[in-house]
Amino acid sequence: QVQLVESGGGLVQAGGSLRLSCAASGLTFSSYPMGWFRQAPGKEREFVSGMHWIGGNTFYADSVKGRFTISRDNAKNTVYLQMNSLKPEDTAVYYCAARKALGSVSYRDDDYDYWGQGTQVTVSS
Repeated sequence: QVQLVESGGGLVQAGGSLRLSCAASGLTFSSYPMGWFRQAPGKEREFVSGMHWIGGNTFYADSVKGRFTISRDNAKNTVYLQMNSLKPEDTAVYYCAARKALGSVSYRDDDYDYWGQGTQVTVSS
């Protein structure tokens, strides 16, 4: 059974930083492209960042480029999202997701097969 468990969310002031973690189990983690998405109240879920399973290619939404960094540790079956220079508009529930093995990163949430439960990030002004 595949499980993705996010952690690291919380309340932070604007300009601050948080690091989200997503621990995966039940899959060959190193073969799965991973993504981070977020959903703010009243808005649709949106792509934040993704990372290929091989080669380390990374992808970012324009709104977070230069501020967020995705990384993965295949030995720990964990993907991270380092978030710096946080803004109030970054407030959302953040989800990690795994796409089918050996696939590519997608910006579409319905292309992902497995999802975590989400972690709340709140940025105060």
